[in-house]
Amino acid sequence: MVSFEKYIRVVRDDLDDMEHVNNVRYLQWVQDIAKEHWQELASPALRQKYAWVVLSHHIEYKAAALLDDEIRLKTYVERSGGVTSTRIVEMYAKDTSKMIVKAETNWCLLDMESKKPTRIPEEILNIFHH
Repeated sequence: MVSFEKYIRVVRDDLDDMEHVNNVRYLQWVQDIAKEHWQELASPALRQKYAWVVLSHHIEYKAAALLDDEIRLKTYVERSGGVTSTRIVEMYAKDTSKMIVKAETNWCLLDMESKKPTRIPEEILNIFHH
């Protein structure tokens, strides 16, 4: 599996009424890093021909992140088959390495021309699972 990582710093707009990162923001980060990973690995031709859509999210909140915390996001595709792929996103506090969030998202590959689900071709399987 080919992982992708990035760091983010928590800003005031990320916080909820309790001064913790809002759950909706975590979900946005899950989607953002998945997209960035796809864009990093897939050729322009693949990105033009295919798109991923979410089927489901399962998110476990392990600890709170606060203003100015730096978070390491890590993602990888755990398994793929047929038209679907399961992606894991993990978020860790940079200073302690403590896990903050773990998300499992099921994605479906769409053919951009037909806008219908399509089997994941070997070329895509290879970029995530080599």
